[in-house]
Amino acid sequence: MDAWGIPYGTGPHEEIALVLGELTANAVRHGHVLSRDFHLLLHVSEPARTVRVEVTDTRTERTPPEPEMLRAPGSEDTGGRGLLLVAALATRWGWHLRPGGPGKTVWAECVFATPT
Repeated sequence: MDAWGIPYGTGPHEEIALVLGELTANAVRHGHVLSRDFHLLLHVSEPARTVRVEVTDTRTERTPPEPEMLRAPGSEDTGGRGLLLVAALATRWGWHLRPGGPGKTVWAECVFATPT
C-alpha cells in the first residue's frame, strides 16, 4: 500500500489492513472447505483514491447478511463483530456469488484522502 501512496502507519493504511484482516479471517472461519483455499485481491483505483479488497472462498451455503441487514451481536455472543468493523471502516461493502464456480466473494472499498 505504501507504493500506492498509503504510507505505513497512517490512519488509512491501518484501516485498510483491518478490513483486509477481517475479511480474510471470515473466509478462513466461515468459508473454509477442506483442501481449498481462499483468494485475495487488493486493487487501487487511482482517480477515486479507492482501495478494493476482495476475498473469495468456495462455500456457497454460508453467506453474510446484506449490508443493510447487519445487526450487532448480543453481549454474550463470542462472534459477529467482524463485519460491523468492516462496515464502520469501509466506505461500502457487500458480497456476491462467485461467477463460474462455487462460493462467494465478499468485498469492501475504502476511499482515502491523499496524505499531506
